[in-house]
Amino acid sequence: MSEIHGDGGPIPIIPDNLTIPQFILDVHHPARPVLKTPQPWCVDELSGREVGSDELRARTFGLANALKLRWNIGEDDVVCIFGPNHIDYPVAIWAVHRLGAIVSGANPAYTAEELEYQLGATKARVLISHAGSLPVALAAAQKAGIPNDRVVLFDGVPGANNVTLDTLVEEGLALPQAFVERRLAPGEGKKKLAFLSFSSGTTGRPKVKLSLTCRNAAHGAKSADIMAHYMGVKNQNRPKEIQRYLPGSKILALLPFYHIYGLVVVMHFHLFVGTTLVVVQKFNFEQMLNSIQRYRITHLCLVPPMIVLLCKHPAVKKYDLSSVRMLMSGAAPLSSELTNQLESFLPDCWIGQAYGMTETCTAVTFPPNDRRLGSLGSGGVLLPGCIARVVKPDGSLAGIGERGELIITGPSMALGYLNNKEATDETFLDGWVRTGDEVYFNERKEIFVVDRIKELIKVRGFQVPPAELEGHLLDHPDIGDVCVVGIPDEYSGELPLAFVVPSVSALTQLKEGREEGGVKDAIMKHVADHKVNYKHLVAVEFIEAIPKNPSGKLLRRFLRDRAKELQNTGKLVLPVRAKAKL
Repeated sequence: MSEIHGDGGPIPIIPDNLTIPQFILDVHHPARPVLKTPQPWCVDELSGREVGSDELRARTFGLANALKLRWNIGEDDVVCIFGPNHIDYPVAIWAVHRLGAIVSGANPAYTAEELEYQLGATKARVLISHAGSLPVALAAAQKAGIPNDRVVLFDGVPGANNVTLDTLVEEGLALPQAFVERRLAPGEGKKKLAFLSFSSGTTGRPKVKLSLTCRNAAHGAKSADIMAHYMGVKNQNRPKEIQRYLPGSKILALLPFYHIYGLVVVMHFHLFVGTTLVVVQKFNFEQMLNSIQRYRITHLCLVPPMIVLLCKHPAVKKYDLSSVRMLMSGAAPLSSELTNQLESFLPDCWIGQAYGMTETCTAVTFPPNDRRLGSLGSGGVLLPGCIARVVKPDGSLAGIGERGELIITGPSMALGYLNNKEATDETFLDGWVRTGDEVYFNERKEIFVVDRIKELIKVRGFQVPPAELEGHLLDHPDIGDVCVVGIPDEYSGELPLAFVVPSVSALTQLKEGREEGGVKDAIMKHVADHKVNYKHLVAVEFIEAIPKNPSGKLLRRFLRDRAKELQNTGKLVLPVRAKAKL
């Protein structure tokens, strides 16, 4: 089989001399629908506060002006945003971009050590934090050399002296404009950085990623516009029953904006097509159901763990979810069984999956737009402008139904990894991205993701590098050797399990009566005390020796197979607490 090309071209001409806020706030692209009735752009889920386009534009200017006046933030400076979703999160992003600076979003569950690493790696000059994350933010900022007065809060905290975003907005609006916003040169949008997105690597610390999410014009225009073009959102003359994005549409913005899925698909794409964002700060399942009913949510972008709850939680029956017109799953494969269960209680909803990575500026596939349901288990069809190769182990291209590694290219591929030529050369090949995923395509050009060739463990859509956990675990006195593998879990996709060879001292203590369960609990606590929650171990299994090849490389596949065998025989039962929350 030759290369597979996405249907639906040609792609509309996209300006490559605009920043993201210029594209989203200041101009009208021909592919963008015109809303005849004004509607809010963002709504705060809990308070119901609405923000329209004029207020967003004014707040963005005010914050940009204050950042320039106070700290002279400008070209290629980095501002880190640390916290959950907030109604002012888009304002913070676009204000930084107005100044030609760069945004780096951080996971609000990070420890101070993990946040300090991100601040240092990006050389961030200002940290914008959620109020609930302030203690971690202050500790990390101090270690990274960022003064306390450069830690800005989305909302005020009693007793805290840190300036709030509202104060900066008011200050910036009250003073004369201190910055000159420039128009990029033709073609500069393909290179101008907008985001430094972090992605976990297979060899330990997360990699700083320069992806096309990091290209101003490419992120703001290409990613959103290609999806909008494919979905035909501007053509409102079609019968309403086949239109997925009608005027007045609302999406529940659950997915975190620091993550590529939430940043590109939820925030920028849906604002581009005129959908109101109901911004959710913290995921709570019953609150989600209540908000769908309260706001008459029409669109949901979810990950499989959320869909497991939708299909199995008894509270679902208490709420009216009939407003939902489209539900899209991403970040990990969604099983045929779960898709069938979704369809059974959302019979009129368009249901499908998308596939993408940070390296590809999120989605390179989208649910088919000519069917309410795609083929069960498929990850969607290629978006216009994307080209796929499925490469077999011998280097030849696979045929229809044949498996191989997905290598992909398109208008929104990554530039590479920051200051990591070796990793860049391994993943990025002349505009093509090696995904590390084993896939196949059917006759309808639908993709099916079979397995990951790379060693990353994917927990609820987050990448967990085994080597990072192994390095941390080897510092524990009870561990002589260790190998971490992912084990399948219906709720989380995968969970990290540690196969541990006890140290000599631990073996001696075990022989002298120390309880095996106590040793395992101490090992799991060692990870839980220092790592973000999705990196926590689900279990520890003792083993006599870690299988390795002659060169010393860990043979993970053998231990993955052993873990599955333990699960299948009932010798490994996952604790309920591993499924208790996202």
